[in-house]
This record gives sequence, C-alpha cells and structure tokens, in this order.
Amino acid sequence: MIKYLGSKRVLLPFILEVVERLPGVRTVVDLFSGTSRVGHALKAAGYRVLANDHNAYAEVLARCYVEADREEVAAEAAELIRELNALPGRPGYFTETFCVRSRFVQPANGARVDAIRAAIAARGLPPVLEAVLLVSLMEAADRVDSTAGVQMAYLKRWARRSYNPLELRLPRLLPRARHGKGRALGLDALEAARRLQGDLVYLDPPYNQHSYLGNYHVWETLVRWDAPEVYGVACKRVDVRERRSPFNSKRRAAAALRELLSALRARYLLVSFNDEGFLSRAELEEMLAADGGARVVTLARGHKRYVGAQIGIHDPQGRKVGRVGRLRNTEYLFVVDRDPDREGARALDELEAGVRAAG
Repeated sequence: MIKYLGSKRVLLPFILEVVERLPGVRTVVDLFSGTSRVGHALKAAGYRVLANDHNAYAEVLARCYVEADREEVAAEAAELIRELNALPGRPGYFTETFCVRSRFVQPANGARVDAIRAAIAARGLPPVLEAVLLVSLMEAADRVDSTAGVQMAYLKRWARRSYNPLELRLPRLLPRARHGKGRALGLDALEAARRLQGDLVYLDPPYNQHSYLGNYHVWETLVRWDAPEVYGVACKRVDVRERRSPFNSKRRAAAALRELLSALRARYLLVSFNDEGFLSRAELEEMLAADGGARVVTLARGHKRYVGAQIGIHDPQGRKVGRVGRLRNTEYLFVVDRDPDREGARALDELEAGVRAAG
C-alpha cells in the first residue's frame, strides 16, 4: 500500500485484537478510511466492512481493498495490467506538473503514468475493476516517488528509488469476507454516519491542521484526472484551499466530532486519536462517555513519528526551513460500548485489566 502519514500499519494487530474481543461484531463501518489499511485487515479477518472517505483517492483505495473481491476481478485485472505495463511513455499533464514544474517522480516514469492513466480512462471500465487498476498505478508511482512520505514537498535530491522503472503490480486483493460483501463510499463523514449502520464504527478522523488532501494531492489528481489549476512549489490542486474538513480546524473540531457521534448507529465505537491532536485524552473520554450509559476504555500505544519529523524539512533548494521535532507519539484507542450487557462488560473488563497490567 502507499506510504501514508497516519497509517495504522504498526497498530493493526492491536486494533484487530480489540475488535475480536467485542462480542457480536460482524459489520464494521470505517468513516475515515484513508488507505483502507484497517478496512483491508478487518476484511481479511472476516468482517463485512463499509468504508467511506470524502477524498477521491481514498474512495478508490477502499473500492479496491474493501469492495473488490479477488474471485471476481483478479484474473481480468491481471490481464489488463500486463497490457498497461507494455505501453510506452507519453508525457502529458502529469509529467509537466509533477515531474518538471515539481519533482515528485522522474520524467520518464511520469510519461508512463500519463500513458497508462489515459488508457485506463479510455476503456470505460466498471468502477470496481477501474479502481483496482488505479490503485495499481498509484502504488507503482509511490514505489518510485521522491518524497519523505507526504506530498507537501519533495526531496532536495532525487531519491534512489525514483530511478527505478515504473511497474504495475496486482494489488493484494482479498476474497469476499465471510460476514458479507464490503462497500466503498465517497461521502462527507457526517452524511455517511447517517446512512450507514454496523455493529462497530471505527473512527480515525484528522486530528490537527494538516489536510490529507493537501498531503496527498498528487494521488487525488491522478484519480480524478481533471488537470486542475495548481499553486505553490508542490503544485497543489487549487481546491486544497477550499475543501477543508472541520476536523482540520482547532475551533471547529470538537463540535464536528460531537455532531458525528450523535449521528452514529452502532453499539460499539473504536476511536483512534493522536496525542498531537486538537482534542485531549480527557476531552475525548468525556465526549465519548456523554452518551447515556456508555462505557469507555482507553488504550495507549507509543510509536515513532513519520520519517519527515525525523529528518527535518528542506525547501527545493536544499535549505533547511524546519527542524526536527519530537520523535515519538502516543496513539490512543478509545473503546466504547454504548449499550453494555454482561458479555460486553466482561470484554471491556478484560481490556481494562490489560491496560492496568501494561501500565
């Protein structure tokens, strides 16, 4: 999967263990799906996953990793990938914008991206099959990019991997989950909360001022293929300035989360939040416990910050314009049972006992 700030890769075993301990969970709603790393893991564990994200690249990732079932699309996708890999490069908007005006990908690989993306668009494929090919292209470009993991800037010198030739591979598709077919949506989180229902809702909202659309604008443009006007050294889409989430606002984040929580239809909530976020642990615990007789257990895990925080920040001329911050974060998982019964209480007791033992 693509490199992604906020990815829960290292926390996946922990998240899966928590979900597996909660009785009666078959369908999980993921309202901020991002790369769908969590949804993919939950699908692999047998859960039906309903994934949502308002960014187009994230919706496509969810359509590939949550909605697409291997037995239905893998063979045709593999054949199309072989055909697309044989296409010669043909420079266009992507090359000019992200390889010449900026330096995210080497021009030779950018020309391949242009040719392959245009060929995918010309085929008029069914949405799920098209999503698999788009994810294959996104991941291929990610393997030869020249960033520290976010697209707010690029490295001052070409990364060694950027010299490798771009190559499409079949994404790691999963068979249909035993609890039912997954689904991918591209809605605002609040609208999705009002439409979707599950046994558990997993929430991993933006936690500070950094927009995922701004951090991964190249993928948004690659998926939308709309040749937008851009601004700045990084050639960000102009709509990065307009499509702002309330969760990226310190003033609006708390109210946005309260409104979202009131719209959710699920017994269990699993909320992931970072200690660098706008809301403190105490504020979140109070907010989550405010729902009648809900019970909240807070689990904490420390982990390294993303690589950009470890190496500092440089401008395109190599001048250092930032500084190395703290190197570790604490990730909180808030486990909420909104309608506790004896079996659920036992599960949360065990989780709470584990917290005490670890502390």
